[in-house]
Parts: sequence; C-alpha cells; structure tokens
Amino acid sequence: MTPEERLAQRGITLPEPPGAVAAYVPWIRTGHLLITAGQLPMRDGRVAYCGKLGVDLSEEEGYQAARLAAINALAQLKAAAGELSQIRQIVRVEGYVQSGPGFPRQPQVVNGASELLNELFGDRGRHTRLALGVNELPLGAAIELAVWAEISE
Repeated sequence: MTPEERLAQRGITLPEPPGAVAAYVPWIRTGHLLITAGQLPMRDGRVAYCGKLGVDLSEEEGYQAARLAAINALAQLKAAAGELSQIRQIVRVEGYVQSGPGFPRQPQVVNGASELLNELFGDRGRHTRLALGVNELPLGAAIELAVWAEISE
C-alpha cells in the first residue's frame, strides 16, 4: 500500500502546500535529500492551534497540532517529489513546541507527527528527531515542524 493509499484509508486529504510566510522557500532538494521549511499547524490558510502548551493548550491539542503540521509537511514533500511513494526514508523530524513554564512533554507532543509518519511509511518512516520547547513561534503557532526525507532519483 502506498503512503497516499494509507492517507486515504485514514480519511486524510493533503492540502495545497502552504506557501512561505517570509523570505524562504517551502522546501529544498539537495541530491537525494528533501528538507521542508518549518511547517505550522495550518488549516484553510489559518493557524489552527495557537498558544503555549501547558498554559493555553493541552498535551492532546499539541499532539493534534503536531499531526496537522506533519500533514502540511507531507503536502510539501509530495509537491517536491511528485508522489509520496518516491520517499525512501523519513530521515529526521524537528519539532519546536511553544511551551509554557514547566511544560516538559515536548516529546509526547511531537509524537503526533512521528506516529503519523510511522503509520504512513512503515519502517521507511522511522526517523531521528528533535523535540524542543521554545518561548514563541511564528504567528503564535503551538508547534513548528521540519521534515527531512531521502527520495528516489
């Protein structure tokens, strides 16, 4: 089963890849490596999850925000590769979680992205990861996520 078929099976439709909100490109390819710019939890052109985890949002809301940011990253990867089946390996996920004082569960929040990628790609979805708490993120987003992937020629 292809990643696109797995998405459809889960009722997930990839959006149009979000455009850049500043002076950068949404993705770049160098050799066989594709890297997305930071993806926010955007839905219908708006940030769907704003605020700090542990203050404004629950861990579950953060998990859903990470999942949504991963869906946007997948839209970027598909735009770059043509098809998600061209992805050989998800290499790295970098998750930046806007966290309130004393909120230590960034890894559990970023699991929203990691678990989705593992479901869609199986062993090819296993990746290294960074999950950091930060004080502020662009547009007040709860999470910003970047994905590195190896693609076929």
